[in-house]
Amino acid sequence: MSLLVISSMNEIYYFSEDTDFSLKNPQRTSGWICDVIKKEGFTLTNLNFIFCSDRYLYDKNVTYLGHDTLTDVITFDQSEATATVEGDIYINIERINENSLIYQTSFCSELHRVMIHGVLHLLGYNDKDGEAQKEMRLKETTYLATLGLL
Repeated sequence: MSLLVISSMNEIYYFSEDTDFSLKNPQRTSGWICDVIKKEGFTLTNLNFIFCSDRYLYDKNVTYLGHDTLTDVITFDQSEATATVEGDIYINIERINENSLIYQTSFCSELHRVMIHGVLHLLGYNDKDGEAQKEMRLKETTYLATLGLL
């Protein structure tokens, strides 16, 4: 695993695995994520974003979740204390690229939507049923707007 950028001030780290993707403006993204976490009443402990390929995330999906499918994001919550954020968010760059074309949005917007989706999971939101999915999508859209991506 190769470290792309460390934003230790915010305790958010960016890594690359099986891809050459590099996040543009990681300081701005880290600040945005920290603001979201704070607005939701949580404290950031440690957060790792691992940008990866279809193959890499597919293997994680099968091994850890038993899902035989491609996905754009997998979130692993590592927090031990209430109202803290600590975890790993795996982001599939190939799925982000394809989904941006399908949903006719920019790569940057789709990437940040998926990043905040993973963070929302760490904040206790889920997308298991229709109402929860609606709430999560509304939160994603609201927070994307604060970053100026809508």
